[in-house]
Amino acid sequence: MKEIIWHGRGGQGAFTASRLLGEAYSLKENSYVLAFPSFGPERRGAPIRAFTKLDDKPIGNRSEIAKADYSIYLDDTLFNENSFSELKSDGIILLNTKKKIDNERVITIDGDSIAEKYIGLPITNTILLGALAAISGLVSLDEINSAIIQTMPKRLYEKNIPAVKAAFEEVSK
Repeated sequence: MKEIIWHGRGGQGAFTASRLLGEAYSLKENSYVLAFPSFGPERRGAPIRAFTKLDDKPIGNRSEIAKADYSIYLDDTLFNENSFSELKSDGIILLNTKKKIDNERVITIDGDSIAEKYIGLPITNTILLGALAAISGLVSLDEINSAIIQTMPKRLYEKNIPAVKAAFEEVSK
């Protein structure tokens, strides 16, 4: 099973990204997905976490993820040295930031700039989803695009699909 933790703030779309990843993965044969959020009182800007579990057999464990294969940060203010404690020994952190992090387990992308260019707003959930696809191979761009088309209105998916591709290509360099 592959386990992904999404970190964001209310309104940034971490749970939407978690669900989109699940939708994309579910397009594969013999795929099982569990995607769910964890947050306190809902309010814009409050820290939230979302979880995605992906497997080729039914997922019985419905608890929060303690150790992830990938930990994704939509907001770099949520990232700190303790972030590594939630990773498996070979786990990777994907971080939306303009900063450079000197750690081989941290992959950075300036998702805000990509989002501004393609979406017109600094909403980076689909940007980080595209970057995750590039580094993990868990889903393809076509699978992500299908999930986006199935779940978003046309005015949104027309902006998000090129944004996802740009992020995928940026991280693939």
